[in-house]
Amino acid sequence: MTTREPAYSPETVLVEAARPPRVPGASVNPPIELSSTFIGTTGMGDAPFGYGRLDTPAWTPFEEALAELEHAPVPGLVFGSGLAAIAAVLSLVPAGGTLIIPRHAYQGSLQSADELAARCGFTVLSVDIADTEAVIAALDTATGFDPTTATDPAAATDPAAASAMVWIESPTNPMLEVADVPALIAAARQRGVLTACDNTFATPLLQTPLDLGADIVVHSVTKYLAGHSDVVLGAVLVSDPGLRETLLAERAMRGAIAGPFEVWLALRGMRTLSVRLDRAQANAQTIAERLSERAAVLEVRYPGLPTDPGHARAAAQMSGFGAIVAFTVDSAQTATAIAEAVRLWTPATSLGGVESLIERRRRHASEPETVPEGLLRLSVGIEHVDDLWADLDTAITAATGTKAASPGTGAESSSHRDAQANA
Repeated sequence: MTTREPAYSPETVLVEAARPPRVPGASVNPPIELSSTFIGTTGMGDAPFGYGRLDTPAWTPFEEALAELEHAPVPGLVFGSGLAAIAAVLSLVPAGGTLIIPRHAYQGSLQSADELAARCGFTVLSVDIADTEAVIAALDTATGFDPTTATDPAAATDPAAASAMVWIESPTNPMLEVADVPALIAAARQRGVLTACDNTFATPLLQTPLDLGADIVVHSVTKYLAGHSDVVLGAVLVSDPGLRETLLAERAMRGAIAGPFEVWLALRGMRTLSVRLDRAQANAQTIAERLSERAAVLEVRYPGLPTDPGHARAAAQMSGFGAIVAFTVDSAQTATAIAEAVRLWTPATSLGGVESLIERRRRHASEPETVPEGLLRLSVGIEHVDDLWADLDTAITAATGTKAASPGTGAESSSHRDAQANA
């Protein structure tokens, strides 16, 4: 991997990482490598690439660029989907072991955890990831940890010896709870527990869990990294070279591989992550503030609101609050009516693209019952914030019969948005 001197900011790394060597006549962008097999000799392992299922130069630029962003000491691993990446990481939990996972998280993670636990014979403990004491209690249950014989909390976890894993998603999907990520990682390391962090919502621009001692970081590349709702990919970053080899073998043997063109598109999309996220975050802040003033809205969840339960924690450990907002109305019927009444927002699943999406999460049968029936998740995009708000405000009025926000609110909040974007 390229060592950059001086160390550039993440915004610069996004644009410059994994470019071809600067020689006259060379391409500015990495080429798309479409070969499925590569020339070798009669020996084994004597060439850097042999067969496309095992490894290919088509993945290298993206894997190196993402590793540089996440401050991983070894290149990342791209997978055919976010769920494929999740499944590979969950495969590290041994039979008889324990997986500690948030009660609110990406439903694919929750379903995969339950299915793998039933098949492979490990225990799943569901926790409120924002309740640090409850998570540490689950860690103690999983490991039989005795505080009187505590070892150095900074000691590294041996991935091969770990019998438990804690899965940290922060902010959570869709409730936007914020975990005390540094405290949980430290507690897990003290107990010899592997730590895996789903960093999809935050992206490497807002937090880098490997810097805090996490063993594994997972991304749904489909979302913010690729950013244009046109590819399905996942990725895993690790701090231990041996752990990377284990996950590389899992990817190769299960065939959970990515197509060359999709990975090229993801790298191209990732170049603009900084500007996309800046605009989307500013929009999200304004939308959350305006929703908080609507009488028909029972609750708004967004870490950027001072009234949000996770605000102080997010402000202390993240570089921003992200672009996902959740709000709750009185019923599933009202929430559905709002999603059907919008004209600019797109009623669709997924998130992280340039377009703004709206979805009632409990329409999915697998969504946890503790997610309110009337909760709508917003993936706030990069459109003009006043257009987004006018459309959402009109839909809320149509669905609830409540009075729309005054026209003056939009201009005032737009000025706030512009000031925040320039801060």
